[in-house]
Parts: sequence; C-alpha cells; structure tokens
Amino acid sequence: MLYTTGNKIKILYQTMKHFISSLILTLILSAAFHLNAQQKMASISFEGQTHDFGNIQEEAGIASYDFVFTNTGSQPLIINRVTASCGCTTPSWTKQPVPPGGKGYIKIAYNPKNRPNKFNKSATVYSNADKNVVSLRISGNVIPRPRTIEDDFPFKIGDLRFNTNHMAFVKVYKDQKKTVSLQVVNMSDKNQTITFDMVPKHLKLTASPQTLMPKQKGTIQGIYDANLVNDWGFVVSRVMIVENDNKDRKNLLTISATITEDFGSLSKVELAAAPKIEFAEKVFNFGKMKQRTSVEHDFVFTNTGKSDLMIREIKSSCGCTAVSPKEKIIKAGQSSSIKAIFSSGTRVGRQNKSITVITNDPKFSTVVLRVTGEVEAPKAN
Repeated sequence: MLYTTGNKIKILYQTMKHFISSLILTLILSAAFHLNAQQKMASISFEGQTHDFGNIQEEAGIASYDFVFTNTGSQPLIINRVTASCGCTTPSWTKQPVPPGGKGYIKIAYNPKNRPNKFNKSATVYSNADKNVVSLRISGNVIPRPRTIEDDFPFKIGDLRFNTNHMAFVKVYKDQKKTVSLQVVNMSDKNQTITFDMVPKHLKLTASPQTLMPKQKGTIQGIYDANLVNDWGFVVSRVMIVENDNKDRKNLLTISATITEDFGSLSKVELAAAPKIEFAEKVFNFGKMKQRTSVEHDFVFTNTGKSDLMIREIKSSCGCTAVSPKEKIIKAGQSSSIKAIFSSGTRVGRQNKSITVITNDPKFSTVVLRVTGEVEAPKAN
C-alpha cells in the first residue's frame, strides 16, 4: 500500500493525539493517587508558629506559651518529640494521639533567671504528619531583677560577705610588691571589727574601715611582697578572717600568686647570652602498671644556652614525686636530669601527672613535664 503525504500527516496526528491523551490521563491518576495518600495521613496545622512574650520580669520566674495545633488530616496525629535550641527552653506537649479534627498543644517554657536582655529561641516538633518537622519560635526581653547584697557579695565568711573569697595577685615579679583589694559588707546587726590571723610574712592585710557598722561596706587591701617569698611559681596561702577577736578556722580567705622572674628589661645582647633549657622528651608514658607499685623515669635536659642555668623550683602534682638534680646550677653545654617517681597506690584507670620546672631561662622559664599511663584494676578473685 502506498501512503501519500496527506495520509502520513493524518497517521502522525492520530498518534500524537493518542499519546497526549494517555499522558493527561496518567497525570490525573497520579494526582488523584497522591491526593488520596495525603488525605490518609495526619496533618498538623498551628494557629501560629511564633510568639513574642514582650517584656518579662526576671523575678517573675518561668514564662510559658501554648502553641495550639489541629490535626487537619484523616489519621491520628502523634507528636514523637520536641527539641529546644538551648536548655533555657523546656518543651512539653500532648502525649496522646490526636484524632482527625482534634486539637493539641506544644508548651514552650523560658526560664529568665540570670538571663537579662533580649532572647530568641526555637523548638523543633517531630511528628507523623505529612509535614513531619515544624519549627516554633519564641522571643522577648528579660527585665533584670534589682540586684541584692547577696548578688554583689556572694561569698559568706562568718557574719561578713565578700565579692570574692579568693584574693588573686596573679603574676608577681620576684622584686615586686603588688596591691590587690576586695570588697566586704557586714551582714550582722552589730559592729564587726576585722583583723587577720595566720598571715604569712610576705603579705600585709588591712581592713578599711577596720570596724564595720551593720550593713556597712568596706575594703580589704592586700600587699604582696614577692621578695619575702622563698618559692617560685604558683603559691597559695590561706589566712583567717577574725571578727571581734573571734577566731574560727572555717573563716578562711585564699591568697594566691604566681612568682616569676622579670625578663622584660633584658637587652638583645643579654637574651642572646642567656641560658636555655632543652629536654630530650617532655612526656613519659609508662604504659600499664599494677596498683601499689611505682615507676621511675629520668627526664634528661641540657643547657644549650651561653650562661649558667639555675633550677629555681621543681613542683609535682599529687601522686608523682620529682627528685631535683644534684646540681642546681647547670653550666652552658652541661646536661643533667630530673627523676620522676610515680606511685600508683590504689588509683585505677588513666593517669596524667605533671612536673613543673622553673628556671632562669628567659624564653621558657616554666616547663611542664608529664607522666602518663594506665593503672590496672586488680583482678577479681
């Protein structure tokens, strides 16, 4: 059979018409299938997904808001979990399945305590709905509560309160005197005369005024004279606060300072001629050891500088003993060692102990050595 050009066009037109009709039918059936599938799922619809608390008072305590939702699907809605963006928001929610057309809630609570100023937090809702992850957001502004004496003076020592119970001088050079002060208030209903006991010779403490009337504030000044300290590195002392001549060993104030050498005035020539301490290794791993045994290790070092190296101090942490070298002055080019002895005692598990070496090396005046390993637990009988 012979086909004319007109016949070919007619056949092509009928083929395309059939293809388009089939495609339209497929799309309609697919849409109907998906619509039917969606109608057989739960669906979560919130009345609103954000809430602004506005200004809230810190002293008013926890503020909360219920985000109400409706199950607009055809299957029961189950809230699987709700997670908050930080620990200051505490979510709770409807735990039972919500039937189609039913309502539920997500409660978001915000604790403003010690959180002044604006906040903006979120919570994420996970459910079996067609849109199974939904984000909720709360915002507001916390008006801080008026500060109390306890806020400004949080540390209680006897009938007095302090802004800190630790007088920290931080770094003090060996030839330096340094002054630090702290604040105090008398919380009792009678006058309190403040004096001190157990004061080391390198520390001078004075209260101003020495006698505080009820609710009166004052200062305690400390002067630290590092020249009078026969020690280097971190040094801690504890002094007794005496009220009206009443001595109580529980009323202690901690004093600390790090005694170091002042190398800031050294010239380039002096630095080039200075001593230099170099260790062959700074970490010793003893592997595994049993309880009530000990292990020793020599940390070998060399003075690679051009002048005498002076070992100022060697301090070890609990459980580790450091034995100083026989020579406290190491000549240029000379080597020596520091013996570390670790006693396991009744310890168990991973151990990390340190040894602090303080010298007159201006670049590395403090070197920390470490002893590490594992103490095995005794085998059960």
